[in-house]
Amino acid sequence: MTVTVNVHEAKTHFSKLLQRVLNGEEIIIAKAGTPVAILSPVTAPMARRTPGNDAGKVILTPAFDEPLPEFDEL
Repeated sequence: MTVTVNVHEAKTHFSKLLQRVLNGEEIIIAKAGTPVAILSPVTAPMARRTPGNDAGKVILTPAFDEPLPEFDEL
């Protein structure tokens, strides 16, 4: 269920709105009737990045930083 509230109401009842979000609702915050933000529950924590998971997939040759032949004429 989605509910729209104005900025003043959101400021006044923020704790109550957060409780509704924790219960699964989405709250749209509007300014002068125009939606500007959405309060929604966080569904799952972001997975931590594992550095090095692509190790060995990129190979740099000793000539990696040599000029490219197509730029020799410039």
